[in-house]
Amino acid sequence: MAKRRGTTACALLLLLLSSVAFQSREGEALGSNWGTRSTHPLPTDIVVRLLKDNGFDKVKLFEADPFALQALGRSNIQVMVGIPNEMLAPLAASVRAAEQWVQRNVSTYISKNGVDIRYVAVGNEPFLKTYMGMFQQTTFPALQNIQAALIKAGLGRQVKVTIPLNADVYQSSNGLPSSGDFRPDIHDLMLSIVGFLRDNGSPLTINIYPFLSLYADPHFPVDYAFFNGAANPLVDGPITYTNVFDANYDTLIWALERNGFSDISVIVGEIGWPTDGDPNANVDNAKRFNQGLFDRIAKRMGTPKRPTPPDIYVFALIDEDAKSVQPGNFERHWGVFYYDGSVKYPLVLADGRSLVPAKGVRYMEPQWCVMAPEASLTDPQLGGSVEYACEYADCTSLGRGSSCGDLDARGNVSYAFNQFYQTADQQKGACAFGNLSVITRSDPSQAACRFEIMIDIGRHDESVNSSAGASAVGVRGVAAGVAAAAAVTLVMWSSS
Repeated sequence: MAKRRGTTACALLLLLLSSVAFQSREGEALGSNWGTRSTHPLPTDIVVRLLKDNGFDKVKLFEADPFALQALGRSNIQVMVGIPNEMLAPLAASVRAAEQWVQRNVSTYISKNGVDIRYVAVGNEPFLKTYMGMFQQTTFPALQNIQAALIKAGLGRQVKVTIPLNADVYQSSNGLPSSGDFRPDIHDLMLSIVGFLRDNGSPLTINIYPFLSLYADPHFPVDYAFFNGAANPLVDGPITYTNVFDANYDTLIWALERNGFSDISVIVGEIGWPTDGDPNANVDNAKRFNQGLFDRIAKRMGTPKRPTPPDIYVFALIDEDAKSVQPGNFERHWGVFYYDGSVKYPLVLADGRSLVPAKGVRYMEPQWCVMAPEASLTDPQLGGSVEYACEYADCTSLGRGSSCGDLDARGNVSYAFNQFYQTADQQKGACAFGNLSVITRSDPSQAACRFEIMIDIGRHDESVNSSAGASAVGVRGVAAGVAAAAAVTLVMWSSS
């Protein structure tokens, strides 16, 4: 028992020394959100290597994924580990449940794996208006219980709590940042939460999406969404705002000051630009926005109201083809990298280097499922087949203004068939749409429209350890479901 305590103490000491080393770089470090809603996720070791190769010193996880956390051990990457909204109620109802969660998902990874966990993110945008108050009664109690659990575990100073909030928790009555205040329906709750965070030396985390301003309002001035735009500026007293990020962030700062919280630190938990799924979501816009964002981080730029630069976590690292598209088809395309860790567009980093792709990724055979040349567009089975394929695979790139939006009718069918085929691991039955489909070894990609070959999550370079492989196997539920659907497809067409 004494030996175990000694081992834990040594691990904690190493992390504290690491913390001192990082403090001199605070505000310069590059953070990213690492989401795992993919049918074929990259092995976690490859992702950690991708983070390190591109200078990402901070990472935010949306849940305590065990394989991601194991891979982050002793990586010198600071970690914010999230608690999903559906877990808020049990954590709010029981201090014991919070203690167990902290022991299982924080203490263990710090002491046994050397993971540099800095924050626990309690919930994810729990006060979104679209949630209709669903989490308003449980978020603050869960926050309090997690904080108490961290203190009991001896981690109260090392690991801080926070709540990632959407920017809709504050507003301005006249559109000027200086009139910022918290939403009336959660005003008192926000004051309680912010006060609690400040009293415990914890930051407030806010997610700001200039893209969504453009997406929600067709009359929104496009240039105002970017850092180098030429839109008419917003004048607020002595301050002139030339981009929506500065204006949005300072609206929060004014809201905090108006309510007596001028001294609390703020983290930008999510900010980025998608590359597909909407006419404004494209590679050119994403490159323009994210290069401006990276430049600000490198120059340690703050905003007019608060010149001190906040820590920023870019959203996101990698595309996620199994994310919900309820907010829009763009939801699966926020990554700076494609699903396989390849670079979408060049970005210049702080030291003048360019982004580099993931290393050690292996792919399935170079073959695609496309519409058979002899198949007819008037075939009565065609519509149902395409609908079936897109029900189980990601067809969000086919929408108007998207990367594959200019395909002709046959191209659309081929794209849908191939997405299903790749998601189902190229199984034989996955390209068995009667006489409508055929496998080809000629790449059908056209211009900006990529016909993907899926990564082989069971076969990567030998440097990837067994935990990474286990992660890949453990999250294959969606892919397994598609494979099962492929088997059904084969039976269905064989019997017709």
